[in-house]
Amino acid sequence: MSTWTTHYARHIEQEEQQLYDHWLQLVQSESPSQLVDRFRLLFIEGHEYPDAEIATALDAIAMLKTADQEFRFVLNRCCHILINRWQARPQHQAYIPVLIQLFENPPSSRSVKDLARSKSARRLRDLVKDFVETEQYIALRRLAQVIGVTHDSDRPAGTEPLGSLIPRYPYLYDHCLLAEGSTYEQQQTIRQLKSRAQRKYEIDLSQFVTYQVRRSQLSRSSLPDTANRILQPAKNPTLLSDQELCKALKHFAGKSQGSYTYRDLAKCFLTHSAQTPSFQSFKDDLYQYITASVDPEYGKRQFNNQLYTQLKNTLPESDSQKLNDFLLVRTCSQLLNFLVVESSQQPSHFVFIDLLANLGPTLTTGLLLKIILICRKVKPHLEKRFSILFNHYESYRREAVQWLIYAMEHLNLALSTNFSTLDLSFISQW
Repeated sequence: MSTWTTHYARHIEQEEQQLYDHWLQLVQSESPSQLVDRFRLLFIEGHEYPDAEIATALDAIAMLKTADQEFRFVLNRCCHILINRWQARPQHQAYIPVLIQLFENPPSSRSVKDLARSKSARRLRDLVKDFVETEQYIALRRLAQVIGVTHDSDRPAGTEPLGSLIPRYPYLYDHCLLAEGSTYEQQQTIRQLKSRAQRKYEIDLSQFVTYQVRRSQLSRSSLPDTANRILQPAKNPTLLSDQELCKALKHFAGKSQGSYTYRDLAKCFLTHSAQTPSFQSFKDDLYQYITASVDPEYGKRQFNNQLYTQLKNTLPESDSQKLNDFLLVRTCSQLLNFLVVESSQQPSHFVFIDLLANLGPTLTTGLLLKIILICRKVKPHLEKRFSILFNHYESYRREAVQWLIYAMEHLNLALSTNFSTLDLSFISQW
């Protein structure tokens, strides 16, 4: 279960509800610029707010004994009351990064002097200052990048932080744009953004592949110069070269192993697994299913033994049982931990880096795809593994983590070609 679903039942004080109702009412009647100014006066400047009753309610919230733990949820929800409505209106979306940026700006010098005279005002200022270090604010800052992003940058190529690329990867949104305490409405907002970004990516990808196929067809004809004249160029929507993209798409959407696609292989494996007499037999078959895609020279060095040990040590007390849904999900999720990364605490991912270095991102992603195609319930678990790596390397310069960018780009392609309505069966004509 994601952490952001676990805090929804927290107790809400009367003053807290008063604050939410205040913003819910204002967002219906005032312009985004007016609301940003109000937000700045109430939370950043901390004085001269036009509604004294609301300012008093906020002071009371700040002075609660539980404020150190609870205030971040209150402030996050206030932000999202505005964000949830602005993101649904394209003409208002530009104000979302402006709102979130407020927390990066200190109060005016006059406000600092006024705050010093009031214990509650000082307390509020400290809580707002601490908010910038919370997971709630980190998620908000990423959200600002997703909504207010422009993929072009004035910075030299490769020097931007990895975090600037989050708009490109919708499968990270659930795990990187939501934090503990997120309400159902906030979750819905992120899912809408995710759906919109995923759909755009699929359309752009389809248009680019169609363009390349038609260009190839015309180039092979007797009129090669016609291609440039009559075709409307389409931009490669990935960070891969055209050749890398072509290779990856043919692998994920076409025949990957003999005359079989990844979906074909998964279907055959599941049909066979339904007849296996025991969980132990299933794990033996799973070992063969995965290693069939591993280069034998690489596998025999250490990977195959590591994989065998991992499977052998997975729920050994259940080896004599028949395979069931619980055993399938647990086995596949632990396998993804082993192949990618297990924990967000000091994340160890040596196996993943070794796979990428020796098999390359296409075949490595293929191994992961094999697993989630036989157990679709662990697809969110795989996305969570990648979000752990993304969070860990978020502040690194892009040029320093090219291996991770390539992996994320390939996962985007693998998921889009196998878990959506996108049809690229004509990719072989490229």
